[in-house]
Amino acid sequence: MTPSDNAIADVLLDLAHQRGVGKTFCPSEAARRLSDDWRPLMPEVRRVAAQLDLVATQKGASVDPVTAKGPIRLGLPG
Repeated sequence: MTPSDNAIADVLLDLAHQRGVGKTFCPSEAARRLSDDWRPLMPEVRRVAAQLDLVATQKGASVDPVTAKGPIRLGLPG
């Protein structure tokens, strides 16, 4: 069963606040907290991340978490 958007958002924001401003995390960390079978959740995690007050980066550049190809990092805006 896919977690709700609220459950995904809670985990994403929890991870972001644990790290603090200026630090990032991989969206897979959130997916792993939500399910042992976490890989299928990645599109949902990225979709929800795009709706939150989080910054997505890839190689230091801002990207759209939904359309970016390859690994991204998420963090609080600074």
